[in-house]
Amino acid sequence: MNETAPFAPLLTRAADAETTADPSSVMTLLADSGATGGRLTSYRSSFAKGAVGAPAHFHTRASEMFFVLGGSLQVLVGEELTVLERGDFLLVPPHTPHAFAAAPGAEADVLFVFTPGADRFDYLRLLGRVARGEADVEEIAASSERYDNHYVDSPVWRAALAGR
Repeated sequence: MNETAPFAPLLTRAADAETTADPSSVMTLLADSGATGGRLTSYRSSFAKGAVGAPAHFHTRASEMFFVLGGSLQVLVGEELTVLERGDFLLVPPHTPHAFAAAPGAEADVLFVFTPGADRFDYLRLLGRVARGEADVEEIAASSERYDNHYVDSPVWRAALAGR
């Protein structure tokens, strides 16, 4: 979508927001690219204690912002591991490998924003269908270009998860 496309003000009420869930997290879909003139996509994820959020990946077009609303989030940025606490903000630029999970022994509540936006809600819905066994994991790999989500191997992240 054109980054300068016009759009109307957008209000997403918590009671009306679509959610998608897997056994370890709930994602609340707030604003997709089509509703923001391509400027951003945003959702909120609430992770259960120790839940893994995303394997190592990068985006070629979007910057990804993390704002921790509650709990603790362990993140990989490049080859560096860190823990974000309530109130912490992280911006990951395009082409930077990153991954995230609730910190060991903790829950996490995180606001995600991608800019420019991409129609990512269908990707989040796909993740939910795969987690519920309603879709094949190969569909995720086949959608990497469409959703600008490119998975990479990270020995650092694999070791972090193995140490949980």
